[in-house]
Amino acid sequence: MELQDALKQLEYNIGEKGSLAVAYSGGVDSTFLLKVAHDVLQDRVIAVTARSSIHPQREFKEAAEFARSARIKHIVIQSKELEIEGFTNNQPNRCYLCKYALLSKIKGVAEKCYIQHIAEGSNIDDLGDYRPGMKAIKKLGIISPLQDAGLNKDAIRKLSKKMRLPTWDKQSFACLASRFPYGEKITKEKLAMVDRAEQCLLSFGFKQVRVRHHGDTARIEVAEAERPKFFDLELMDNVYKQFREIGFAYTALDLQGYRTGSMNEVIDTRLEILE
Repeated sequence: MELQDALKQLEYNIGEKGSLAVAYSGGVDSTFLLKVAHDVLQDRVIAVTARSSIHPQREFKEAAEFARSARIKHIVIQSKELEIEGFTNNQPNRCYLCKYALLSKIKGVAEKCYIQHIAEGSNIDDLGDYRPGMKAIKKLGIISPLQDAGLNKDAIRKLSKKMRLPTWDKQSFACLASRFPYGEKITKEKLAMVDRAEQCLLSFGFKQVRVRHHGDTARIEVAEAERPKFFDLELMDNVYKQFREIGFAYTALDLQGYRTGSMNEVIDTRLEILE
């Protein structure tokens, strides 16, 4: 499907909904969805963003700034994932538990604002990975307009660039809880370690990064094109030193580099999601 045809289909689908609450993280997908929804529905759209320890402060600030500059009504809720029963145990259904709790809160906000539908920003590329959160989305009746319009990440970036959205080339991001192997307990302190470590790499000029937390070891993933930067011995020494200060005894570079869902490579994706 041509980009403009997909965009027109997205606009038509959104227009049919009447009013919309967008689960808004400030990432590439949700920013694009929010902008299109606001263009179509104007003041019948609200953005709802969660603040919590599993999301870096920089992400929230960027989300809030865009909503403010675009003059979109922005509602911020507190999301206490570490208090969700079973979440910190970090089993394969963790994302389901989190997504169900978050979207339930957003549904409550939408009802108070007399908003008819809730939308989230999954695109068709998300259908190819192990994503238990999708089950929560379907169970709660949340719509996924980008998937319905047949849009993938590349198309969304291209359309975002045409629309001059600041997120068109923003790095992909997932919540910090995704940095832990299944079964490793998630704590506020560990989340802070990962956040600081990733911020460290960003400060060194890396763009697409993940720091996977394996006990006392940090496993770094960077984009394929950025891997050669680690041939710089001074850079390696500086990263190692700062990671030691953060609390990691060992620092390792994943030779395969960044890829989405790398923690899912060790689980059987055919298992049913526990509830």
